[in-house]
Amino acid sequence: MTENFEMFPDRRLANSESAGMQEFSIYSYGADYDVAGLVRRLDNGDIKIPEFQRKFVWTKERASRFIESLLVGLPVPGIFLYREKDSEILEVIDGQQRLRTLQSFLNGKAAFGSNEEMVFDLQGEGIEQRFVGLAFVELGEKYRRKLENSIIHATIIRQDKPDNEGSSKYFVFERLNTEASQLSDQEIRAAVYQGKFNSLIQELNRSHSWRELYGGSPEPDPRKRDEELILRFFALYFTGVEKYSSPMKAFLNLFMLHNRNLDAFDVQEMRIIFGKTADSILSNIGEDAFRPRGRRNAAVTEAVMVGVARAPNRTDTRPTMRACYDQLVANPDFYNSVSRGTSQTQNVRTRIRLAIDAFASDR
Repeated sequence: MTENFEMFPDRRLANSESAGMQEFSIYSYGADYDVAGLVRRLDNGDIKIPEFQRKFVWTKERASRFIESLLVGLPVPGIFLYREKDSEILEVIDGQQRLRTLQSFLNGKAAFGSNEEMVFDLQGEGIEQRFVGLAFVELGEKYRRKLENSIIHATIIRQDKPDNEGSSKYFVFERLNTEASQLSDQEIRAAVYQGKFNSLIQELNRSHSWRELYGGSPEPDPRKRDEELILRFFALYFTGVEKYSSPMKAFLNLFMLHNRNLDAFDVQEMRIIFGKTADSILSNIGEDAFRPRGRRNAAVTEAVMVGVARAPNRTDTRPTMRACYDQLVANPDFYNSVSRGTSQTQNVRTRIRLAIDAFASDR
């Protein structure tokens, strides 16, 4: 592995309303790794692939063509890694499918789009006949050595300023990740803000009442839109509506970043608050609580969740809660706050206050 230490600062100031970014000083440098060294670092955990996408997205044919490119000496795209400040672990930002392909081929097995591993031999239209059907151990010594010595260029980045646990990582991942195209905001958060909070969100996302309220399917949304709603609930519930400021994406990013390990919260208390709130809404309002006009509305969801969670005796069976809900969604001010400009500061504050007042009156 060789490194080029001609570091250069990358300072960017984006429109805070559209991107939610402050000014960053991000340093990057180039490093050339041989394939054997990359695979060893992956196996040892010195290079970390985000948890949310541990299996192959590439087909066997696409992965085979990537390996073949290295075997015949063709250049391949580089990768981007983020150096963690405290642990020095390198986290993959762009290139996880290429790295997973290399790791799987050298180790002999892969799970292409499933949980079942199979022998990774080179297959696919256009693969040179001399390589077709061969696994790594079946390649001649010359080609095994050539592959292990092949160089992959890496751009390694680290955040210099501000010094707050890598707050730029979300935006870097969002802009540089190409192989998992058009990731949702929550998919990116799940990749870059791993920890106890993300695990708790995934756990709560499978609870019965929540699944019924979300739409009835027992299976989580593959784009993690259901998990983002849980994050929105906790962020608004614990932060307080008066401290909210747009844009919503930046608000959620910071809440998840600062609480990724839940150092300031009681995990069991969070489970109880979420569970009792979802149970009460399902029992007293009904499974259509988040869909007042037929379609699920994220703004309605967060307002009703926070409103019920803040209400006294929220676990009681209260037939009048439905009446309070119907009155809330019929309120013109509430309707306006959930139908346009939904992440604007005033609209978020308006709908949360109206929901808290509506359900607090149901005693």
